[in-house]
Amino acid sequence: MIWGVLQFPGSCDERDALNACEVVGGEARLIWHDERDLGGVDGIVVPGGFSYGDYLRAGAIARFSPAMEAVAELAAAGGPVLGICNGFQVLCEAGLLPGALLRNQELRFICKQADLLVVDGPKSADIERFSAHQQVLSIPMKHGEGRYYAPDAMLDEMEAKGQVAYRYADGHNANGSVRDIAGVRNERGNVVGLMPHPEHAVDPLTGSIDGRKVFEALEGFA
Repeated sequence: MIWGVLQFPGSCDERDALNACEVVGGEARLIWHDERDLGGVDGIVVPGGFSYGDYLRAGAIARFSPAMEAVAELAAAGGPVLGICNGFQVLCEAGLLPGALLRNQELRFICKQADLLVVDGPKSADIERFSAHQQVLSIPMKHGEGRYYAPDAMLDEMEAKGQVAYRYADGHNANGSVRDIAGVRNERGNVVGLMPHPEHAVDPLTGSIDGRKVFEALEGFA
């Protein structure tokens, strides 16, 4: 599988995302945000860190990058798209995922390890395999605007359609996200976003390799 990893002005985690894609057995290449051609990649990672224009609202400007138009087309065709932290914010701003990310409840930057619960989603072989393999993932988080929010009516609809992908385990919802939501997916299941950083949990030296499962879960859509 060939992954494309977007790079925005001011981003800082795209190299970690490249490494993570390669660790799970794929190839990966950087794609500058101004490129309209994704170069035939099978899937896209919109990485964490930062993106230009975040001072207005996280992801609000990056979602207009030419590359994001191509990402939307790839997603519509069923290709896998993974948004991590700032990438999750960009995908929500672009309308590829429901809801929004707000300032953390205590208005402080958070940097800590978090336990995530995997939530079953649309019925597909790879998601069932993922969910059966490991229900709890230990993955680091680092963000200032990670509090997931959506109106109750939208949340109820998302729950009914299996669009909640990850929840914080008891005691690990440090940002105040509604219903302990740490990550969501689109109805089809091929676009996923989460606030914690799976790309920082792919090497035993970091204390956890659970982040690999997040990437592996999407490979079946390629």
